[in-house]
Amino acid sequence: MARAKEAAADARSRVADEVAAAAASAHTALSGPADKLASLSSSTSSSVNARATARLPGPVRFALAVVLNFALTALGRSFVDHWSENEVGAVMREGNSRAELAGLVTWRVFGLALGWFGDYDGYDLAALSLLSHGPATLLLSVFYGVRALTAGAYLAVDVVSAFLPFVLLRRLSGAHSAAPGIPNREIVVDRGIQVLTSLHSALVYSVVLFLANRFLLPSTLVLYFEGIPTIKPAEDAGFLGFGSPTTQLLSLLFGQAARTFIFTPLVTTPRTSEDQANAEFDPVNATLAQTVAWNLWGYTTRTKVSLTRTAVAMLFTAVGTYLDTALAIKGVEPYGAAVYASVWVIAALVTGLSLRYVGSI
Repeated sequence: MARAKEAAADARSRVADEVAAAAASAHTALSGPADKLASLSSSTSSSVNARATARLPGPVRFALAVVLNFALTALGRSFVDHWSENEVGAVMREGNSRAELAGLVTWRVFGLALGWFGDYDGYDLAALSLLSHGPATLLLSVFYGVRALTAGAYLAVDVVSAFLPFVLLRRLSGAHSAAPGIPNREIVVDRGIQVLTSLHSALVYSVVLFLANRFLLPSTLVLYFEGIPTIKPAEDAGFLGFGSPTTQLLSLLFGQAARTFIFTPLVTTPRTSEDQANAEFDPVNATLAQTVAWNLWGYTTRTKVSLTRTAVAMLFTAVGTYLDTALAIKGVEPYGAAVYASVWVIAALVTGLSLRYVGSI
């Protein structure tokens, strides 16, 4: 009797196990396709959104980028003015003429167009915005007594308003996304190299600014910046910005921006057929025109990229710094603004050339 009960119990257990196994198998068979369908639906939705954005014509996306840039800048600055109780307004010019306003708008649109049609991405535009508006930020914070937090907030508004429209409407470049297959990808993703090249660029900016404070800026600020509260930071400027945390922080940001805009695209530029043609150039059999062209622009593709981007950085630095000082700050004469901007242009030039040297090692 006991054996019969045990046999029956075993039979019931085997039946239960078989039923559970069958149920699990059925669940797997049903859930597998469902999971795949959900995954397919998600990926399809993402690709549809990407294609919907890509279907927008280039000019339309550029127009959207311009509108977003102006809107973000206006909203951001209004918020900073409200939050800081219009602290910056105390040192700003009360009004600009129509010609000056037209010049400001034209330059902003030109800068966005240069970035868009020059095939730059959001990181490039953010770096250029920092290089062009950073010098005025330092001037306001160090020499005009505006709190560093307030001046930095204005700078952040300019950088974000340049970065977001391009990120939303244009994909990142292979260099900045570290896409697989790009040349020297290991250099781009290496944290140590990123830090060292940024510090290298920051050092160049710090040295140029230190020399300018020692030999040029004090007299310029006295003569051409009417009403400036103090020039003592220029007279007492320490090497590498020691004694001024704001100067040190901005130098680091300038270094990061220069590395992002110049060094990263430089080292990820592949070798082209032009490089081979330049290497095989024969000056004996070449015409005069070919020889002149080769001497003027017969550089490697990487060198051309570094020179072009250095020139763009210098342009944005020069125009942005001049407009932010001559047309925005009270008492600044055009000559003084030009001299102040030239200091930062030289820093951008030396930084770009030094990064080309580092990239060739």
